[in-house]
Amino acid sequence: MLYILTCLTVEHDLRLVLLAALICFLSCYVAVVLTQRALVSGGAARMLWLGAAGASSGFGIWATHFIAMLAYDPGMEMGFLMEPTLVSLGVAIVVTAAGLGVATYVSGLSAVLAGGLLLAAGVTSMHYIGMSAVELPGTLFFDKTYVAASVVSAALFSTLGLICCLRPAPRARDRALATGLIALGVVSLHFTAMAAVRIEPGLMPVNGQTMLSTGIMVPLIAIVAFSLLVAGLTAAVFARQAEMTASENTRRFSMLLQGVKDYAIYMLDADGRVANWNDGAERKMGFTAGEIVGQHFSRFYSAEDRAAGEPERALRIAREQGKFETEGWCYRKDGSRFWANTVMDPIHDTSGDLVGYANITKDITQDKADADRLAEVTKNLDLALENMSQGLCLFDKDERLLLANRRYSEIFGFPEGGIKPGMTLREIIDLGVAGFLSDPEARQARARDIYARRRAALQTREVDAIVEKFSSGVSVQLYHRILPDGSWVATYEDVSERLRSEEQISFLARHDSLTGLPNRASFNDRLEADLSSARRAGGKVAVIAIDLDKFKEINDTRGHAAGDEVLATLSRRMQASLGANETIARLGGDEFAASKRFEDMTELTGFIQRLETCLSEQIRIDGYDIRPGASLGVAIYPQDADNIGALLNNADLAMYRAKEALTQTVCFYEVSMDEAARRRRLIANDLWQAVRRNELELHYQVQKAVHTGETLGYEVLLRWHHPVRGTIPPSDFIPIAEECGAILPIGEWVLREACREAASWDDAHKIAVNLSPVQLGNADVADLVQRVLQETGLDPRRLELEITESTIIGDKERALETLRRIKAFGVTIAIDDFGTGYSSLETLRSFPFDKIKLDRSFMSEVESSPEAKAIIRAILALGHTLRVPVLAEGVETRNQLDILLDEGCDEAQGYFLGRPMPMERIRAARKASEAA
Repeated sequence: MLYILTCLTVEHDLRLVLLAALICFLSCYVAVVLTQRALVSGGAARMLWLGAAGASSGFGIWATHFIAMLAYDPGMEMGFLMEPTLVSLGVAIVVTAAGLGVATYVSGLSAVLAGGLLLAAGVTSMHYIGMSAVELPGTLFFDKTYVAASVVSAALFSTLGLICCLRPAPRARDRALATGLIALGVVSLHFTAMAAVRIEPGLMPVNGQTMLSTGIMVPLIAIVAFSLLVAGLTAAVFARQAEMTASENTRRFSMLLQGVKDYAIYMLDADGRVANWNDGAERKMGFTAGEIVGQHFSRFYSAEDRAAGEPERALRIAREQGKFETEGWCYRKDGSRFWANTVMDPIHDTSGDLVGYANITKDITQDKADADRLAEVTKNLDLALENMSQGLCLFDKDERLLLANRRYSEIFGFPEGGIKPGMTLREIIDLGVAGFLSDPEARQARARDIYARRRAALQTREVDAIVEKFSSGVSVQLYHRILPDGSWVATYEDVSERLRSEEQISFLARHDSLTGLPNRASFNDRLEADLSSARRAGGKVAVIAIDLDKFKEINDTRGHAAGDEVLATLSRRMQASLGANETIARLGGDEFAASKRFEDMTELTGFIQRLETCLSEQIRIDGYDIRPGASLGVAIYPQDADNIGALLNNADLAMYRAKEALTQTVCFYEVSMDEAARRRRLIANDLWQAVRRNELELHYQVQKAVHTGETLGYEVLLRWHHPVRGTIPPSDFIPIAEECGAILPIGEWVLREACREAASWDDAHKIAVNLSPVQLGNADVADLVQRVLQETGLDPRRLELEITESTIIGDKERALETLRRIKAFGVTIAIDDFGTGYSSLETLRSFPFDKIKLDRSFMSEVESSPEAKAIIRAILALGHTLRVPVLAEGVETRNQLDILLDEGCDEAQGYFLGRPMPMERIRAARKASEAA
């Protein structure tokens, strides 16, 4: 050791030694830095870094050796051979790089040890090959002990330095320690090996031409060494900065990824296992990084998708096509799922090898719901558009079609596919016109006209409907709506049926639906026009009220269809007979009205005669001949009235007078008719107040058994004591009450008072009450009877309701149903005035009447007319056969009663048996009879 120090301090130039030491340290530092850079690199980059490390460190170590050799002073002239010197440089570079490569490329401690030994071998070989290049006058000998020591020290320190250099995640301290150990290995090798040198002087001269000059070698080697070391160090520094920048970028990118909460971003390895996991993935999927990293990403698929190989297909598509993107269900840790958009990109290293996949998954459940809802709305809109009853078109501001539904083509008869987006309005019009016009000139003219009207409507921004009527009978209603950008929407509706219906409705609003004649409103308008003309130009206007005779009988006996046929036939006849300034109208039912503007009465007489002929001619329906006939009332402007209302009213009055007359079918208005009508109206007004004023009174007429004379009951007869007019007969006020509706409250009062009176009697005599047709037609008459019986306490079996056959003939089914309800209470039903009117046996068959009342007209003739007696005998036989008692009305003599007795009549009533009188007089007469 002392010899080595002596060699260092005495035999070497310390300045050059320090230069050599500096170069050695720098070269070792550069070697350490570049090796660590190679360790973290891969592929070609690692080889480049190792090559740079071997070149810079090998040249630096070689420069250290030769500068230190130049600092050595053996006491004689010394030089270096060129070839061995260059060989030693090459060995230093190659073997050093090889050692670093073994330690870097091969993992494990043994590889590091092997690399360290190779590094030491390179340094040792370089030194002793370099020593062989020394030329001096003498011979060099080496002490084997020092040689061995130099080799061991080089191997030891180089290996330890390489171990420190290749530590995982090396720090600055590790880098400094590795640099110092490797430099120590180089220095210890050099100076121990120099201590091993022994020089035996000799006479061999030194060839100056083959030797390198020391003055040139030192600065040249130093400059080149420093240049290489600075270049290597600079590269290492820049690489480090790049690494730090990349690390910072990686850190920031990692922070960015972790900060993204709306996306699940994660990496897969080449086999599809999760390699990393961001916070967004944890939030969306429910897995923590510790739970999912290392697991296969197929966990995010359903069992069906896994069985179908969907995860493997995704990896294959991403690998083969460079990208895989899909939408589908993604499953969370808890088994719930969300609709996800997944993008998978393959990741390759610098050599092109697949290292994994980058996955980005976004929850688009809401987007899908919105899209599905929008798709559903769009589908429904398309469905509505294609199935709407209107045609619809959308045009842009340049008149080009953007959209048209199927109904548009159907309305105009365009062939399927004939209307396409992009067509102009003019092209569509030309196509439509070509469908019904074959002449080119006519077609062009019609198309120009339609187009001009469309353009005019658009330019004036018309919003009212335009109706086009085509020769085919089709009517189309068109609406335009201009949009803010200049485009417009047009709707087309086939209104053919609607227009026909409106025309029909308009016609029906002013005409009778059955006969086609003008109705009351239309007649009034025409009459007003005639009156206006007559006022301006002079002249007269006649209004004729027409009412058919026996029309109800036609309906009842032949049916309503036959009645309608009669009305239609008569209407056609009268319509066909009209001349100028003549009108005929149906006002309702069997009522007609006619008008005529005339100058001379002969004109009016001729018109009336034509009407009478039309109304009286025979009509054959279903094999039966019907001759209807009619009553006509005539009022004339201006002599009878000067306005429509008065003329019609006066014509009606004249018509009613004609209907009452036996030999007259046409009656002209007279003032006295108006007075009679006014009297009827006053009576009708007073009738409504009669009950409240207590002006009505009930009289009772006794009904007795013919054989025994026993009193069986009483019929109630109504009397009206008017405070001004005195006592008014029922024959006068009952028809008026039925016309004005007052019969309903009057009939209710009569029923209640009669039942109350009968309930107060000590005997069980029956009480008979007449029921008006108006009452029977009222829906609640059965309820009224039940209510009155409950209120008065009368036994229902003591109440007998009398109806005429005409009462039920109008609506027979409904009337009979009402009578059945009343009969179910226990009330008896009698058919009144039998033998007159219809006297239909069908009526007796269809309802089980409890009594038949024979009309009084037969009793008035029974003593003198064999026919009347025969009819009475027949009706009595019918009653006996049906086991229905018969009561004869109007018995006024003993002879009439004897005839009834002989014929076997059951009951009778009339003046001979007892006059109608108030119940107080009946009670008084009974008491007087009992007292006598």
